[in-house]
Amino acid sequence: MNLKKYFVRALHRLQKGPGYTYKELLVWYCDNTNTHGPKRIIKEGPKKKVMWFFLTLLFASLVFWQWGILINTYLSYNVTSSLSIGFKTMKFPAVTVCNANPFKYSEVRPLLKELDKLIEVALERILQPTHGDPISPLLLNGSNTTEGLDLELWNQIPLVLIDEQDKDNPVIVEIFETNQSAAGNQTAASSAPANVTSEEKKYKLAVKLCSHQGSNNCTYRNFTSAAQAVTEWYILQSTSILSKVPLQERIRMGYQAEDMILACLYGAEPCNYKNFTQIYHPDHGNCYIFNWGMDKEALNSSNPGAEFGLKLILDISQQDYIPYLSSAAGARLMLHQQKSFPFLKDQGIYAMAGTETSIGVLVDELERMGYPYSDCTMNGSDVPVKNLYSEYNTSYSIQVKRDCKSNMAFRENPESSENLCQACQVPTGSATTAKEAQ
Repeated sequence: MNLKKYFVRALHRLQKGPGYTYKELLVWYCDNTNTHGPKRIIKEGPKKKVMWFFLTLLFASLVFWQWGILINTYLSYNVTSSLSIGFKTMKFPAVTVCNANPFKYSEVRPLLKELDKLIEVALERILQPTHGDPISPLLLNGSNTTEGLDLELWNQIPLVLIDEQDKDNPVIVEIFETNQSAAGNQTAASSAPANVTSEEKKYKLAVKLCSHQGSNNCTYRNFTSAAQAVTEWYILQSTSILSKVPLQERIRMGYQAEDMILACLYGAEPCNYKNFTQIYHPDHGNCYIFNWGMDKEALNSSNPGAEFGLKLILDISQQDYIPYLSSAAGARLMLHQQKSFPFLKDQGIYAMAGTETSIGVLVDELERMGYPYSDCTMNGSDVPVKNLYSEYNTSYSIQVKRDCKSNMAFRENPESSENLCQACQVPTGSATTAKEAQ
């Protein structure tokens, strides 16, 4: 009420008259305003008053509409993008080089001795059905083939054969089995029609993942080929074994920079392995980063072209590769920003052995603006998850988010860490529901 009285008194003072009613105030405004419409509404005849009233209402509505658009545009915080193409002096990217094989086989052979025995015998069993023989598990008791094998290691993450002659009722056959249950497997597998040849039979190799050892709550991860299944199984088992080795010992068992980097040339300046920074990568072992920028100022690139880039001659020592661990022989490379962690598994590329590989770089920098322009985070500081790579100046990304989620899941349920790692590292393949042969 006080505001209303103050407003009326202010209009009376402007009018300089004794107007006490709203009608008198409105007439005074229309008579003294500079706009043409209100003044003609009170002074023209009846027909013109109606016409001027609608015209004034129409244009006043257009003005308020334009004001609404202007305010809404301002509050939406729109961004205008400008694109320019050119060349300028910029920082040369960091280059990470790793061997496709993480460890020297001559160094880790004693640790993987039992695992190699297991995979050799398992491969003989896996290839057995191709000779036309019925599926029959290898006996643990009374079989010279399996003497001295570490079956406890095998039972952690076993490989199984899946007989899919009956797609609606597939039968799982253990590769290593006891005398008592082996007979049941043989009976179940031998119940196939006699006129079905080995070529017509359909077998799949799968990894058996259980909630805990001896549990019946298991998931079977199928693979498209036996080679893929054996490789992934070997990676899981070898990683589990080598993870128990101290870090310094694992670094010693990997490929050293002076043995791997034979020649180096950046532009017209020679370089060597001492210009690389060593890090230990969980998947690729010893990796070496050129121009990382952690200790020294990052190098600049002022001219485009291969002659002004980095040239390397690498020795991958393929003769010392670990069998079954990788189907590729060469180097794993990645170009990335200075002081950032190289996610080689997601963004790296292979340079094959015995070939010359040339890599060109086109820089496309995209910076997303945070609130209030969008819901994006600027640096991850407002995300309620710890950045495991903050010491490497690595910003929040899809790879960081995935690793942080895995770390949070481990902290919430440490007992399931083994199954978590198994589920994360076993790639492609479909889950199969099957019954175990009894």
